[in-house]
Amino acid sequence: MGAATTQEILKEGIKEYKKTHSLPYYKEKAICALIKCRTAALGGHIQKCPAGCVSRIWYNSCKHRFCPLCNFIQIGRWLAKQKARLLNCDYYHAIFTIPHELNTIFQYNEALFITLMFSAVKKVLFDLLSDPAHLGAKPGIIATFQTWSQTLILHPHIHCLITGGGLTGLGQWKEVQNGYLLPFRLVGARFRKTMINRLRRAFEEGKITLPADMRPQKFHNLLNTLEYKKKKWNVHIMDRYSHGAGVCSYLARYLRGGPISNSRIISFNEQKVSFSYRQNSKEDKKNKKQTMILPLNQFIDRLLCHVPKPGAIMVRSWGLFANSKKEDLSLCRAQVGQLPAEEKKEFLDWQTFCSRQGDDHPERCPVCGRLLICTDVFEPKGIPPDELTTEEKAA
Repeated sequence: MGAATTQEILKEGIKEYKKTHSLPYYKEKAICALIKCRTAALGGHIQKCPAGCVSRIWYNSCKHRFCPLCNFIQIGRWLAKQKARLLNCDYYHAIFTIPHELNTIFQYNEALFITLMFSAVKKVLFDLLSDPAHLGAKPGIIATFQTWSQTLILHPHIHCLITGGGLTGLGQWKEVQNGYLLPFRLVGARFRKTMINRLRRAFEEGKITLPADMRPQKFHNLLNTLEYKKKKWNVHIMDRYSHGAGVCSYLARYLRGGPISNSRIISFNEQKVSFSYRQNSKEDKKNKKQTMILPLNQFIDRLLCHVPKPGAIMVRSWGLFANSKKEDLSLCRAQVGQLPAEEKKEFLDWQTFCSRQGDDHPERCPVCGRLLICTDVFEPKGIPPDELTTEEKAA
C-alpha cells in the first residue's frame, strides 16, 4: 500500500492512466504541480530553532488551486475578506443543481455553462426577491460553483449564501418575513425555465458545441423533455441561520484544493483506491460515513474531471456584496447596528496565518515553543544542504 494521498496516487497511477487517456495541457499542468508540491523539485528553505532543539526542511508549495496540500492560506485570505463584509442578520443557504441529463453538454461547454448557470441563478433570485410579494428588496449574495459530489462524479451545482433581508428602493433595510426566504418549488420552476431559455438562445447563437453523436434535434428534444415533462430540478433552500459565518466557512473549503481531501483517502495500491464519503439522501438522514472502492484508473478519471480550466471564475458576489455596491452595504450595516466594513490593507502572510492557529503550529519549535528562523534557502530542483541528516530531511 502507498501513502494515502492524492499526490502519491497520481505518482503511482498517472503513467498507466495516460496510456489510455489523452489529457489537455491544463490538466497535465495540474498533475505536474500536484506531484511536485512540497518536494525538492520546487525548492525550499531550512528552519532552525534558536536554541538548537530542531532543524527542519520546508519544501515550497505548488499553489495550484486544485492541490489539496497547499491552499489553506489562500482560503484563509478569502474567508477573512468575506467575514469582514457579512451583515448582522439571518442568512439562507440555497443550492441549485442541473439534471444529470445535461452533464454531457456541460463537459463540452464548461466555461459557457458556468456562465449560464450563474446568470440564471442570479436572475431567478433577484427577480423573486425584488417582488414585494416576497421580500421587495435587494439582498446580498455570495455564490460559488462546484462540479463534484461526495463520490467524485460530475455534479455541477451552485451554492448561494443569501442575506435574510435587503435594501428597499427607499434605502431602508427590510428583513425576510414569515421565517422562510422563498417557496422552493417556485424557485425550482423559475430556475428550470430560465436555464433552458438560456441554453436555447446560446444554441441559436452558435455558442454550444454538441457531442459527435448528438444531432441538433436530439438536443432540442432533450431540452423539451427537461422543460415540459416537468422533470424536477433540484433546488434546496435550507432553514435560516442566525449568522452567515458558518455557511461562508463551508463555501470556502471547496473554493480550492480539489474535490477530495487527503483525510478522506483511506488506502490505495496499483489496482484500487478506497475513500470515505457521505451519502446525502432523505432515506439516510443520519448522513453516515461510508466507504467507496474504485479501480485506480477510475479514481484518477473522476478526480481529473474536476480540474478547473485556466481563468475559470468559480465565485460571484451580487447585490449588497458586489464590489460596486459598497455604499449600499454600508447603509445596511448602519441600520443593523454595524460599523462600515473595513477594507483590510494588511496582507495575510503565512507567518500571521500560523500564529492564529494557536500554540500548535509549524512556525514554532515543538520542544521549546520559540519561533523558528530561516538559515538557508535552496532553489527549485536543488538539493538541500548536507548539514541535515537523512532522518531530519524526512521529517
